[in-house]
Amino acid sequence: MARRPARRRGSTTARRARRSRDSAILTLGPVVLLLVLAVSGVAWLAHHLLLLAGLLAVGLAVTVGLVRSRVLAERRGLEAATARLRHIGAFLVMSPKEFEQALAVLCRRDGCTEVRVVGGAGDLAADVLATTPAGQRVLIQAKRYGPRTFVGSNDVQKVNGTFRDIHGCDLAMVVTTSSFTRPAAEFCAKVGIRMVDQRALARWAEGTGRPPWS
Repeated sequence: MARRPARRRGSTTARRARRSRDSAILTLGPVVLLLVLAVSGVAWLAHHLLLLAGLLAVGLAVTVGLVRSRVLAERRGLEAATARLRHIGAFLVMSPKEFEQALAVLCRRDGCTEVRVVGGAGDLAADVLATTPAGQRVLIQAKRYGPRTFVGSNDVQKVNGTFRDIHGCDLAMVVTTSSFTRPAAEFCAKVGIRMVDQRALARWAEGTGRPPWS
C-alpha cells in the first residue's frame, strides 16, 4: 500500500502567517481609516472654527459700534430736547400733546425708565406712565391750561380713581401750566396725589427743584 506524502510544515506555517497578516490588515484597516478621518475632521473643524470665531468677532464689533452710536444719538437728542425745556415759556406755547411729550422728556432726563406717553381718547386719566429710579410706577396727568383755567376737583378725583386699580401705579401726579382750585388742592393733600403747578414745573424743568416723585 502506497504511503501518503508527508505534509510540508513550512508551507502550512506560511499559510497561517498570511492568514494572520490578512486578518490583522482587515482589523487595523478600518481603525487606520477612522484615525485618518478623525484627524482630517479635527483639522477641518479647527480651520472653520477659527473662521467662525473671526466672523463672530467682526459681527460683535459692528453690533457694539451700532449700539454705541444709537445710544449716543439718543443721548444727544435727549440733551437737545431738555435744553429747550429749561424755561417755563416753552411749555406755555405747547399743544396738549406736545406738553405730554415734554413731560416724558423730563422723566427720562431725571432717570425714569419705561416712559410711555399714553394720553388720548379713553386714557382713563393717564397721559404719561413711567418707572422712577426707585422702581415706583408713576402716573402723570398733564393739564396744559391757560393762566385763567385751573385744575378742578373733578380732574384730580378721576386720577385718584384710576391710577392704582386701573393702571397699577404707586404714585400719581397732576402737572399743569396753570394752578389748582382750592378744593382740588385739598383733595390732593388728602389722598396723596402730587400737585405740580406752573411754579413747581418751572423749577423741575430748570433743574433747580427735585423731581416731583422724590
